[in-house]
Amino acid sequence: MTKIAVILSGCGVSDGSEIHEATLTLLAIRKVGCDYSIFAPDREQADTVNHYTGAIMQEKRNVLAESARIARGKVLPLSELDPEKFIAIVFPGGFGVAKNLSDFAYRGENYSVIPEIETILLRAYKLKKPVGVMCISPILPAKVFRGCKITLGAVCDASKAVEKNGATHVVASHGETVVDEKYKIVSTPAYMLDASIEQIAESADNLVKELLKLV
Repeated sequence: MTKIAVILSGCGVSDGSEIHEATLTLLAIRKVGCDYSIFAPDREQADTVNHYTGAIMQEKRNVLAESARIARGKVLPLSELDPEKFIAIVFPGGFGVAKNLSDFAYRGENYSVIPEIETILLRAYKLKKPVGVMCISPILPAKVFRGCKITLGAVCDASKAVEKNGATHVVASHGETVVDEKYKIVSTPAYMLDASIEQIAESADNLVKELLKLV
């Protein structure tokens, strides 16, 4: 069965992957007849947030172990991801993207992407494998591919930051996608906008469908 790689950044919107975006992406992949493998970096989270109170907790957690909560244990270290074995790669959103896959949450426009992610994105581009990015995840290719076209939904601090890094930001609404044909990047706002879970499902479905057109 044709497989898509899904990269997670933990579990929970405030310090990891956004759970609705992650699970609805997995469902969208299965609905088009594809399968998936889930990956996450084996590293300590930047912080741990109490999702009930919003407070930062003192305990330390591992991104791979936290991602296993969403993957029901079936997750592999990011170091084992070979883009050549997949038809596409997808990044759900969540603050883990800005904290664990990059340092965007702390450095803003002066951010960097962790080396593993940069290597995977460059490898995917070389192999002409499309990449799907939801919510805040477009900041990743925006940093790696100067001049690429993405959406973060409405104009916001994050969109201004990626534009300062050379990316082109396109305003988009619920369920809409923006496609960069050159770099084979498909982006959708998802929870970067005030969205319902139905609108997140629509975003995931449309993202996956557009990815398959680029395969």
